[in-house]
Amino acid sequence: MRALQPDETGLVRGVHWERFGDGDPTVLFVPAWAIVHSRIWKMQVPYFARHFRVVTFDPRGNGLSERPAGPAAYSEAEYAEDLLAVMDASETERAVVVSLSMGAQRSLLFADAHPERVLGLAFVGPSVPLVPEHPMRGHYARRFLRELDTDEGWARYNASYWRRDYRSFLQFFFETAFSEPHSTKQIEDAVGWGLETDPETLIATALGEGLDEQTARAIAERVSCPVLVIHGAQDGIRPVEAGAELAALTGGEFMRMPGVGHCPQARKPVAVNLALREFVERAAVGSPRKEEVHGYG
Repeated sequence: MRALQPDETGLVRGVHWERFGDGDPTVLFVPAWAIVHSRIWKMQVPYFARHFRVVTFDPRGNGLSERPAGPAAYSEAEYAEDLLAVMDASETERAVVVSLSMGAQRSLLFADAHPERVLGLAFVGPSVPLVPEHPMRGHYARRFLRELDTDEGWARYNASYWRRDYRSFLQFFFETAFSEPHSTKQIEDAVGWGLETDPETLIATALGEGLDEQTARAIAERVSCPVLVIHGAQDGIRPVEAGAELAALTGGEFMRMPGVGHCPQARKPVAVNLALREFVERAAVGSPRKEEVHGYG
């Protein structure tokens, strides 16, 4: 049972989008990796729709969006084109663009190509190649297509393992993402969303071309709109240092959340929503970027 039903829905480029509310400005919530869909924003949509106009969409590969074959269909460039198509289809001229995890890369690409469409960029737990990955994840990510002789820990981040025991991988991944105590409900929700796609589709998404460090740095340094980066200090998926570096490169604000994992918008929604609302209101009136680093809690 959803807390709020959409006022409008549509399909463009095989991507399902939804609109909630009619306020100003528009807040566009960008999907993360296709291991989940737009319901990952369920703690934000009703709140922001009471104050602003909200647009969400399912990533290609999950939810009500199509599941094209092959890694080329899941490049970050394709996801950025989906973002543009959704804005056009929903008649959104400009928006504050809010992303989670891998959504950061497609948001950066979009903002770089269409800066006039972006009022501000907010990143939650950004997955950007600006610092080294967590060592064990990086080790096994480089061996993604190999047959391994172990299935412990991040060794489950492996194509053969996903084909063999997909649900077990989802359980491991989301237990790592939601590292906070008492996260059973969030883990159950996310595993369910992960089961709405399939191993072969997720393998294709993992092989899709993303940003390299040089490109990510160059784009981040060109960003001219207001920026907010929110990152959990205990993020077991992407190091908090990546968020700090993204904030530094863009001249944005950095909100470090001690004791919080990869999805603060789900585990600490009140703090995240208040920070995002303040940011949206400032971005809507063209407030200059802040550059101080501050924490939470």
